[in-house]
Amino acid sequence: MDLLRYADASAALLNADLAHVDGLAAHLAARPVLQRRATDRDCMVLRKLQRDLRPLFDAAAAGREGAVVAGLNALLAQHPVTPQLTVAGSGSSARVGVALGTDGQHVADVLTAEVLLGLLEVVARLGADRLGTCAAARCLRVFVDASPNHSRRYCSERCSSRANVAAYRARRRARS
Repeated sequence: MDLLRYADASAALLNADLAHVDGLAAHLAARPVLQRRATDRDCMVLRKLQRDLRPLFDAAAAGREGAVVAGLNALLAQHPVTPQLTVAGSGSSARVGVALGTDGQHVADVLTAEVLLGLLEVVARLGADRLGTCAAARCLRVFVDASPNHSRRYCSERCSSRANVAAYRARRRARS
């Protein structure tokens, strides 16, 4: 997994319903090794991480890059991360990643490390303004904008379509 995928995973984690372990298991559907190890403790720790991450996305959406950097640095100090260089196979290039560790390592620790490394990479490489909150009315979801032209405004195609349809209908009503 590369660090930009970790950043996308940070938005997905922030948007996930982690009230119960079933929600965490659903979030980890593509990662069966972690999914099997998910516990209520992991949900509790990750809900706190969600509360800590949300202000970073809100600050980025408000154009407060300094607050994003300070908040991310505070989280990195609170949750020290040790990245590791990995090679997938013979002839593969090395990548920076997070080792899954032993069976005793908590799922929340792995996800926290991935999220923080991913956000660190995005903010350092692309800028804090790549973290965003959905522009759709009544949507509270977040996203990471890795588009080449920095044009993303919505968390999903669904929200984008809804906003476009609402704007179209409003224009039609205004003409009537």
